Formats: sequence, structure tokens, C-alpha cells
Amino acid sequence: MSDITLSVIMPALNEEKNILAAIDNTLKAFGDFNINGEIIAVNDGSTDATEKLILEVMNKDERVRLLKHEKPQGIGASFWDGVDNAKGDIVILLPGDNENDPWEIFRYYKLLDHVDIVIPFVFNKETRSLFRNALSFIYRFIINSTFIVNFNYTNGTVLYRKSILKELGYRSQGFFFQTDILIRLVKRGYLFAEVPYRLSLRKEGVSKAISFPSLLQVIKGYSQLIRDIYFKKKFNSSFSDDSQTGLRREKCIQINN
Repeated sequence: MSDITLSVIMPALNEEKNILAAIDNTLKAFGDFNINGEIIAVNDGSTDATEKLILEVMNKDERVRLLKHEKPQGIGASFWDGVDNAKGDIVILLPGDNENDPWEIFRYYKLLDHVDIVIPFVFNKETRSLFRNALSFIYRFIINSTFIVNFNYTNGTVLYRKSILKELGYRSQGFFFQTDILIRLVKRGYLFAEVPYRLSLRKEGVSKAISFPSLLQVIKGYSQLIRDIYFKKKFNSSFSDDSQTGLRREKCIQINN
């Protein structure tokens, strides 16, 4: 397999009831949008049949690969392991719980001809409980107020140009990782687009995002980001060579000269 353009990183912790559907939907969406993609499934220390099911799919489809953690390391660590092993120029995290619809985000894939980050925000909020939506509102208010940004959502299935991720010196390992990445990249000046996204209902199992350990990870990551943004050296103003941001800046300079 060659010329892979999109690498889907799919963390899974005890998702034997959902992982096959998540993989199958992603592979079908590749075909529907004519995307030459791969799935990097990350078994994050599962104790059920998650890895066995992934291996069965791998034997049938070379577009699926497996990374393994002997013990759970967290969704952030799984994402960064996927980035380091990705063959595509674009990367995205689609969790193995099958809650996210790949068709919804892949429809925006070609926006990366113009920006370096595509950030989805959920428009069908009724699929989540009032409590979950309230937490999301509070979280978004705190993030936007603290870092002087105006994101609609920061924990979704974000499409990134891989090269810009490689520039980041700090890698958050827990549930705060997506927010951490977005703040750091946007503060560097990378261009992004926010797009509406429909969230599916989780059919099996319980989300691991709302838990006390996850909250502690968020608090730790939030504190680290405050220190780095406001109390450490300024961000480098240069851009990745293949980034749309860099190319557009160069074109502006040429026109102005």
C-alpha cells in the first residue's frame, strides 16, 4: 500500500462490542469519499476481545494496522503513538466506541486544501444528556476565556496536517490533549476551519470521558497549558513547509513586494 493520504487513529479500551462497527464504517467512508486511507487501531490495554477482533480484520484488510499498549496509557498517549506511526499526511482520531460518524467528518476532508486544521462542532446536542451539555458549555467557556479564543468545540474528531503536529514540543497524554493541541497550534498562527458535525448515539458501553481520573487529567493539562502560554517563551512564528498557512503567507509577501 502506498500514497496514503489519511491516517485514522482509533484508540480502543475494552470496546469489543463497538470496535468492528467503528472499523467497518471508517473503511466504507474511505471508499465513499475516494480517500486512500489507513486505520491505526490502538489497543490501549484492553482485557476483553478487542485486540482479537482487530487482528481478525487485519487479516482481511491491509488498510488496518495495530498498535498495542500492555497497560492503559490514555487517549492522548494513544493519539500520539498513532501520529508517530502514521503513513498519511493528514491524521485524525476516531475513537473505537463507534460514537463518531466518519462520513460526517470526511465530507470536510478537502478543506485541507485551504487550511491546516478542520475542527468539528456538534450541532445535534440533543443526542447527549443535559448534564453532558452543561459540562461542555462550562468547559468551553473556561477554555475560551482563559486563552482568548472562540472555539465552538475542542474535543471532537479534528483533522490535522501531520507535519504541524510534529512541531509541538509538548504532548499531553490525557483527555485534555485535543484542547492542548488546538490552543498551541492556533496561537502559533495556523489556519483552521470550524465545521458542523452530527454526533451519533453510542450503542454499547459507557463513555470514559466523564470520570474522576479524566477530570484530574484535564486539570493537570489545563494548568500546564496556562504555564506554557503565559509564562514561558513565545511561540516560534515559522510554519511547517507543507502547511497551507505557510504557503499563503509566502504568497501574501510576494504580492506585497
